[in-house]
Amino acid sequence: MSDTALVVMARYPELGKTKTRLARTIGNEHTLHLYTAFLSDLAHRFAGHSYDLHWAYTPTEVDYQAFITTLAPQHAQRMWSFPQQGPDLGVRLHHAFHWTRDRGYKKTVLIGSDSPQVSVAIIDRARAALEEADVVLGPAEDGGYYLIAMSHPYDVFSDIPMSTPVVAQMTIAAAKRQGLHTHIIDTLFDVDELADLQRLAQQLQAEPARAPVTAAYLATLRKFL
Repeated sequence: MSDTALVVMARYPELGKTKTRLARTIGNEHTLHLYTAFLSDLAHRFAGHSYDLHWAYTPTEVDYQAFITTLAPQHAQRMWSFPQQGPDLGVRLHHAFHWTRDRGYKKTVLIGSDSPQVSVAIIDRARAALEEADVVLGPAEDGGYYLIAMSHPYDVFSDIPMSTPVVAQMTIAAAKRQGLHTHIIDTLFDVDELADLQRLAQQLQAEPARAPVTAAYLATLRKFL
């Protein structure tokens, strides 16, 4: 067991319930396959490193462990999963940190599943920053964050309106009120809208190795990109 857990907050891909904003422009079926490609790239990239890869999933009734085995069969023994718990995203994020802490992890790096381009180097920087910082944030360009890392399940989630442009700003303020030191790492963009997907497609056309499964599927969506 590593001293660090890498947790990916993810949904089980379901037709009509996956990335609905994006689906309005490219259709439900394309969105389903695209999001599955995101998850596959994350599984291949992060399983088997010096940290333990866990998936915090929703909805709770699905067999997510069986699903992630299909994403990266060769890494099936090096990935674990647990259901998200709580009525809103803030509570679910906080629960994930409690879950890893209760199982003995000294550090937890948590990422979303909407930035398939996030690199191993970014995870390593976040992990290293926890030697000095209490809270590490990877800001998203929309004002949220794609990464949050802590060594203790501090409550920097309560009373913060998730999925708004002030999430990162308010999280930093919440940490400051508790006397916590925050460290900021690389800013990335989430893929929520068609413009984000077009931007990702341009990046992956130049560097397909950053997310090869996603790059391959995007090649089939040229009419949208």
